[in-house]
Amino acid sequence: MSRPNRRYRITANLFGIPLGLCGLAQCWTTAGNLDITPRWPADVLWIATAAVWVIVATAYFGRYHRPTDLASQLADPKFGPFVPVSALVPVLLASALARHAPTAGHVLFWVAMVVTLLLGGWLFGQWMLSASPLAQWHPGYFLPTVGGGLLSAIVAISLGERTLGQLLFGYGVISWVVLGPIIRLRLFTQPALPVPLRSTLAIEMAPPVIAGIAWFQLNGGQVDVVACFLAGYAFLMAAVQVRLLPLYRRIPFGPPWWAFSFPYAAAVGYAIQWINAEHIGGMAAWTWSLVIITTGAYVALLARTGGALVTHRFLPASVEPQLGPDSSTDQQPALALG
Repeated sequence: MSRPNRRYRITANLFGIPLGLCGLAQCWTTAGNLDITPRWPADVLWIATAAVWVIVATAYFGRYHRPTDLASQLADPKFGPFVPVSALVPVLLASALARHAPTAGHVLFWVAMVVTLLLGGWLFGQWMLSASPLAQWHPGYFLPTVGGGLLSAIVAISLGERTLGQLLFGYGVISWVVLGPIIRLRLFTQPALPVPLRSTLAIEMAPPVIAGIAWFQLNGGQVDVVACFLAGYAFLMAAVQVRLLPLYRRIPFGPPWWAFSFPYAAAVGYAIQWINAEHIGGMAAWTWSLVIITTGAYVALLARTGGALVTHRFLPASVEPQLGPDSSTDQQPALALG
């Protein structure tokens, strides 16, 4: 007796999985660059991240491969901001590749960076023209431009492109200045986010954290007024996360849970850089503790994800499109899994 095919929705927020793995790999890379931990765990994690990205990209772009498909995905108010993450992950992978194959790493960085910036600019213009209801905004809107600019700046500086890094830092910071008040106004004045999007509140912590990391890259790891300003903002956002924990516990497990991974891992990497900048006593012990705790959290998240995939509870089931005048226009096409 044959088992019927199950059909699942493949949405762009699945790119949060390889992005989250980038966060863990970068924690180990930061610790390795300080000669506190060995470098091989970071290399293994970067390879695993690349493999996961290939799997997710194949599933996603295999389904949405026509220009009209991608345009409709970018226009989706829920998942559109996650589409550029598909190019942002290779930007981060390029930093690891460049350590072993400099030419290939630089080529990958330039291609992925250009795609990330173009998609971010296209979305920014779309948001200006669409007269979107304030209630549809969420912190995921930071990803294409704020995240794209600041993370690209970090990688550019690490590859020796300092002037480009300064330009990209400006791209990211100005996007943050423009989008931040809009998103904050939505969160303070509109009804609560839909349950699947509530995990995007964790992304609120990412802009000051990655801006702080980028600033350390630009100023040579010095503690100055700007570094302290960004750290203060990051601390506020971390305190907010503590208050939101009861809300997060009510989110059903699925792809949205991976929205927590990158911001939290980036915060750990940022903390390690601060420990180094301030020459805090027991720096090695603090760094090892933070890396081990973070890795343990990822192991738990990966184990739960694997279990949910095996039992077919991770990906949301597709909704068959309805015919007729009441048809919904935002149905997501499904991917058949045997």
